[in-house]
Amino acid sequence: MSDVAVFAVVNLIVTDTERYRQYEKGFFPILKRYAGEFVTFDDAPIALEGTSPRAGRMIIFKFPSEAHARAWYADADYQALSEHRRAGTQLEFLTLVHGLPPRV
Repeated sequence: MSDVAVFAVVNLIVTDTERYRQYEKGFFPILKRYAGEFVTFDDAPIALEGTSPRAGRMIIFKFPSEAHARAWYADADYQALSEHRRAGTQLEFLTLVHGLPPRV
């Protein structure tokens, strides 16, 4: 499954805009280092059924494989940068979701 794309799905509540902006400024270069792609974000997601995540920002980004995603998360630069996210948000979840395997 090493060639299956992985999506990171995040739900967070920004509690300190300045700290979160510091995180955002450094986020994209590190994401690109691991071939990650920003897909979208939404500050007002709509739950059609079930229990809705708490109000906040939903974010989706993509990596070419789970190995890329895990390497990104373990990266020392990312972990240092994450301190701004941890200080400036209340993270509800950061989850990896596997995409569909290629059809043969």
